[in-house]
Amino acid sequence: MENLRSPSDQLIKKLQWAWMIGFILLVLGIISWFIHLMLAALWLRDVPSAAIGIPLVAIPIFLALAGVVFYVFWGLAIRGRDR
Repeated sequence: MENLRSPSDQLIKKLQWAWMIGFILLVLGIISWFIHLMLAALWLRDVPSAAIGIPLVAIPIFLALAGVVFYVFWGLAIRGRDR
């Protein structure tokens, strides 16, 4: 790992990691909630159109958003000190 110069740099790095881990947990929680909704609709023999249609659109959006956040975080972590 790179050599951090000051305590404020270490605090910023820890906050970046905490934000990244928190966001990934949020996305995983939303995806698991959507999967639970789909399974509950099928188990209750409910009309699955909304319970399946909305997650089929929302899950890729949340995954793409998580990918963008991870890409930005990784760019800051790797190339942030170079500039």
